[in-house]
Amino acid sequence: MHEAPAPPNNLQDVKNKKIIAGIFGILLGALGIHKFILGYTSAGLIMLLISVLTLGILSAIPSIIGLIEGIIYLTKSDDEFYQTYMVEKRPWF
Repeated sequence: MHEAPAPPNNLQDVKNKKIIAGIFGILLGALGIHKFILGYTSAGLIMLLISVLTLGILSAIPSIIGLIEGIIYLTKSDDEFYQTYMVEKRPWF
């Protein structure tokens, strides 16, 4: 059985990234900025393009996704956030 890698020495970096991504997900979810912060360029582009190419008509969809993800990010422990989004690289929910 594989052990989960330990968080980086500077846990403050993980905490800062978690808080910043969570806030951007809640406030600007339609633009996918929280995805770019976490290094998920493809997922961020998908959210951004949905909003821009539909002239905002479908922006409610990525906005709701961003809101949910922002709340999820902020409610996870630092270790769980690190494991899920930085080690396992899970881009959606």
